Amino acid sequence: MIIRIHERATDAGPVLGDDVLGNPLSYEEKLASDALVAYWPRLDAYTAAGEPESWTVLDWAEHLSDPLYEHPFAQSPAGDRRAVLHLAVRLAPEDRPLTGQEWSEVAHRIARAAGIEVPGDSQGCRWVALQVRPQRLDLIASLIRLDGIWQRQPSGVAGRLAVEARRLESDLGLLTPGALASPSGSITALSEVAAPLASARSVVELHAQLLAGHPQARRREAGHRLEWLARRLLDLQHDLTTTADELRRPPTAPPPVPYPPSQPASTRTGSRRLV
Repeated sequence: MIIRIHERATDAGPVLGDDVLGNPLSYEEKLASDALVAYWPRLDAYTAAGEPESWTVLDWAEHLSDPLYEHPFAQSPAGDRRAVLHLAVRLAPEDRPLTGQEWSEVAHRIARAAGIEVPGDSQGCRWVALQVRPQRLDLIASLIRLDGIWQRQPSGVAGRLAVEARRLESDLGLLTPGALASPSGSITALSEVAAPLASARSVVELHAQLLAGHPQARRREAGHRLEWLARRLLDLQHDLTTTADELRRPPTAPPPVPYPPSQPASTRTGSRRLV
């Protein structure tokens, strides 16, 4: 599982249309019945009235962007108004398909790890999680809360998401990018392999980013596979470097075994006093 944090935007429309659905927004198009797998808690009030069932994709985008216009003075700690956050969760191509309930579990846990959903907070962020592409989940959130305050995400959010991804892989029986056999060999061989891997990984990551937003689904899927491969190369590079560092360390000598203190001759078993 790989979680990608996209650059924040000022409007949910292009994020939902271009990045998630792959086509411009429309007043006529509606989300598929099984596309919406999770959302912010306060949306239940609309659900009870049956409103979201009639919303078009443009309605969804407007609801996500509303806090930006309702609270014109809310801004990030850096002083900007880019409040729309997009997280893309991608599984390995070899992973089993997840059920709707499993995708919902993934969405809520990722939202909590990213600081978007706080249990018991009734004035939190508006967010939705959509599953419209195979092996992928898209979570879109407004970082302006319902009370008009900017939602501060926890420090090290990328690391928190990575940790949660590993937990989800374990809980759901998914593949882990770093689940590779540890390499063995001489220190020189390890070092010689690690350096080219870094260069190869950079090239793979570049092409993955170029293909991720391609309009053709087949090329987007190729970008997904390249992104997964880049993650595996990063983990392998880390394993090689760690192993080489361990081999470079001088072996630690075990502590000497203390000998028992010598006893006076007069107290030794079977000893004789000299006269």
